[in-house]
Amino acid sequence: MSEKVKSISVIQSHVNNVFVHVTDLKRSVEWYADLLGVTIDLSEVESPVHNIPVTGQTGLSLDDHTFDPSFHRTPGSGPMFNVFAPDIDAAYKELQEKNMKVIKEIQWHGEVAWFNVEDPDGNVVMICNC
Repeated sequence: MSEKVKSISVIQSHVNNVFVHVTDLKRSVEWYADLLGVTIDLSEVESPVHNIPVTGQTGLSLDDHTFDPSFHRTPGSGPMFNVFAPDIDAAYKELQEKNMKVIKEIQWHGEVAWFNVEDPDGNVVMICNC
């Protein structure tokens, strides 16, 4: 017999924003803009946080923590989030041509495929076809 858990909360069940902690805000904004194919005027990038223009409900903010000198940034070993690329082979080729650091080659599990890249601060981003 299966039991279902119903929980009631004032917190909504969607991810609102992803914060990526970086050391050089302008360098990181440039890298993520290149990754996502968006245009950003770097002269308008001001510390400590810059929001990358993305589609959908979830935002992407880069944060260099200049307001908190005691903050210690430690990138994780796994992906922080993934971005969608319906043609995984074309995405892989494009990021290689841009000399982005691929740290995990394309993996397939049935129809699902993904690979991982590393941003300038060692943060891992997954590129996935679903």
